[in-house]
Amino acid sequence: MLQALAIHPLQCFSTPNFDRKHHYFHHLRRNKQYPFPHSTSFSVSREVNVSASSKQKPLAVKSEIGDDEDELLQEKVFVADDGGDLGWLPAFPHVLTASMANFLFGYHIGVMNGPIVSIAKELGFEGNSFLEGLVVSIFIGGAFIGSVACGSLVDKLGCCRTIQIDTVPLILGAIVSAQAQSIEEMLLGRFLVGLGIGVNTVLVPIYISEIAPTNYRGSLGTLCQIGTCIGIIASLYLAILSESDPHWWRTMLYIASVPGFILALGMQFSVESPRWLCKAGRLDEAKKVINNLWGSSEVDKAIKEFESVLKNDGGDLNSSWLELLEEPHSRGCMKLLPLEVLCLYFNSLLV
Repeated sequence: MLQALAIHPLQCFSTPNFDRKHHYFHHLRRNKQYPFPHSTSFSVSREVNVSASSKQKPLAVKSEIGDDEDELLQEKVFVADDGGDLGWLPAFPHVLTASMANFLFGYHIGVMNGPIVSIAKELGFEGNSFLEGLVVSIFIGGAFIGSVACGSLVDKLGCCRTIQIDTVPLILGAIVSAQAQSIEEMLLGRFLVGLGIGVNTVLVPIYISEIAPTNYRGSLGTLCQIGTCIGIIASLYLAILSESDPHWWRTMLYIASVPGFILALGMQFSVESPRWLCKAGRLDEAKKVINNLWGSSEVDKAIKEFESVLKNDGGDLNSSWLELLEEPHSRGCMKLLPLEVLCLYFNSLLV
């Protein structure tokens, strides 16, 4: 080693010049189909001399590589479809239309809070706190009656027709309240509005849950609460003008009838609940609705599920409300009772 350093000191540490003609990588040919070195396929292919009996082996390897590439491409497409899934979109217009009922619910909750003083002064019960509270809260009594009568109407007519019929007291009550010239007319209009609100608060969440795809049922169901909140905000915002205009409350009540017309018209183009269609024996229509909203892969599964539920639905026909007071149901009722009392107490504080 020392002798080599003494004779050729520079050549020992210099990089050897390789002849490119004899370099190994010179014999590698780049793949034109996949030119990038990090592709899922081999980017280069080596020239090999094969015998006549083994000429098909490279073709077999190529076919296996092609199959792997197809699987990878299919997986990428699946991931892309899953990432941009729009399975909620077919049901969204129907859910949005039904949520208009919750907008009306929120609107009528707050429509009396601002102009109640102007209403009391114009209708002649100013200073009577009992009548003021009755005008504000009587629609809750109507809502109780409407919610009790909702079940029998839905079983006979279906969700869409029940919601359309329900818009009649909503529109009529708003117009009667807006044209009221006495306390009796105002109470009648508010009571009619309450009947419609009671039906909607029970029916609309059920309708949305029955037409929404399973994966998006919770997300689409939140439109009920969103509609209620938007209705409250809209009514409180419009009530600001009642401070300068003592007759503005009539305009606010006329405005309340407009969403009722929109709801009645929109439900004419909305789909019926597939569960109710299956219960009514209209299986072809139920399958069509499920196919359009949920996809063809869910049709048979959903129909079997509906039929199994309807088959076992007759077991509760002989039950009564008094069973809630029996064990073990009574324990649940007694636990919920203090919670409801607290809710009523805090609501009274807010009022």
